[in-house]
Amino acid sequence: MKPFFRLATLAGIAGVMLAATVARAEKADRDKPVNIEADRVSVDDVKKVQVFEGKVQLVKGTLIIRAERIVVTQDDDGYQRGVATGTASVQPHFRQKREGQDEYIEGEGDRIEHDAKAEKTEFFNRAWVKSGLDEVRGQFISYDAKTENYFVTSGPNGTRALPGSTERVRAVIQPKNQDAGPATPPRPAAALAPVLKGAPDIANPRQETAQ
Repeated sequence: MKPFFRLATLAGIAGVMLAATVARAEKADRDKPVNIEADRVSVDDVKKVQVFEGKVQLVKGTLIIRAERIVVTQDDDGYQRGVATGTASVQPHFRQKREGQDEYIEGEGDRIEHDAKAEKTEFFNRAWVKSGLDEVRGQFISYDAKTENYFVTSGPNGTRALPGSTERVRAVIQPKNQDAGPATPPRPAAALAPVLKGAPDIANPRQETAQ
């Protein structure tokens, strides 16, 4: 199994391109209908714009986006684009099943934009994306499901942080010990050294079944 993240630049560089070979989104999702729940809905059929507000949940197959507000627009071909925003204390949340595996890609940002036609999801400001135990953080993250690539920067909207800024791209990549060869027989518990933990685990949101 290949690593979830491959760093294409040295540590400390503002921009990082991450290839996600094993983190492919569930392909069947593209053919599923969109189901949305909210406290309030506003529809403009002429402009093909729908605004959902209040504890919004968008479900398309295994893809789930939860937010305080989601604006959905539809092009002439029927493809939909959603822009999700949260509150000052709660960011919108994205979650989607990985192709052929019982695991999920998930992420958050102050704003999430999902383009169904391009199969691209972008996370803006205080963004993080996680798959399994691997995780990346930055001010902007773009995930392209077609090319299976991530692009992460320390500045907003794909830019590099200004000189003097403390913002950095940070990634946690867990070792893939199963690729190292035959497993070593376990040692007695008393002989084990303390284990350093990585980034704090982020609790998975509750799973809900689309109606």
